[in-house]
Amino acid sequence: AARYGLNVGDVQTLITSAIGGENVTTTVEGRERYPVSVRYKRELRDDPERLKRVLIPTPSGAQIPLGQIAEIVVTKGPPSISDEGGALAGLISVSVSGRDLRGYVEEAKRVVSQRITLPPGYSLLWTGQYEHLVRAEERMKLVVPVTLGLILLLLYLNFRSLAKSLIVLLSVPFAVIGAIWFLHLLGYNLSVAVWVGIIALAGVAAETGVIMLVYLDEAFERRVREDLMRTRQDLYEAILEGAAQRVRPVMMTVSAIIGGLLPIMWTTGTGADVMKRIAAPMIGGMVTATVLTLLVIPVLYALWRWREVKRLT
Repeated sequence: AARYGLNVGDVQTLITSAIGGENVTTTVEGRERYPVSVRYKRELRDDPERLKRVLIPTPSGAQIPLGQIAEIVVTKGPPSISDEGGALAGLISVSVSGRDLRGYVEEAKRVVSQRITLPPGYSLLWTGQYEHLVRAEERMKLVVPVTLGLILLLLYLNFRSLAKSLIVLLSVPFAVIGAIWFLHLLGYNLSVAVWVGIIALAGVAAETGVIMLVYLDEAFERRVREDLMRTRQDLYEAILEGAAQRVRPVMMTVSAIIGGLLPIMWTTGTGADVMKRIAAPMIGGMVTATVLTLLVIPVLYALWRWREVKRLT
């Protein structure tokens, strides 16, 4: 470069402006200001051979190719070191697909601990989406019991009976079984969106159980008032009467819920992945919750009421 009257700073300045870009002005659009950078087109700066033909002006007015005064090679630069929590940190990004994030990180932790010995003063921190997932799971450990507790409290305030409340609350685990089956069928892993769907499913499942219990109670109390509740057969007839009145409303409710959620499973727009994981547990859970409402709740109700029938007789 010295033969042509150039120094290293002149060459680097030109390379920086031509390849990296240089701010030449600022455009003002209302209250917004945007810097304007000028550099070579992409096709002129993404190939070392073309970069060698970049013309460098000399003090004498002549222009020489960059390849005559510099050697251009592609090489790997040093990794960047950033600051995290007041300490130097090197970041390694990993993209996980085809399996659950938590399972991958747990396995990676085990492999790293077995094969890598950290020098004194070094530590590993697994962050990013995994850290957010762990925090969300910690919140769910509080949110899910609180939700179930609130459902039980509302049921008790409605029925004034702990036994009735527990019978209705049993619809929740049966609904969760269907949700887990459907998630496994679709290949979805547990996530915050899935937990949101399960919490919503718990409320809907309890609602259908409440209506079934109301019909069963109505048929039972009416037969007691008419003095028609003396034997186990009388109890079975009352339960069949109440449950039969509930079949059509249950099927209509479940069909409306599933019919409203199914279109979400075929959406492809922005946020579709999240909405699918919210809808999936509700669709699968409503199927098993329906079976519970129509079959299991009447059986549990009969076992509970039979003791009262024996006292009446």
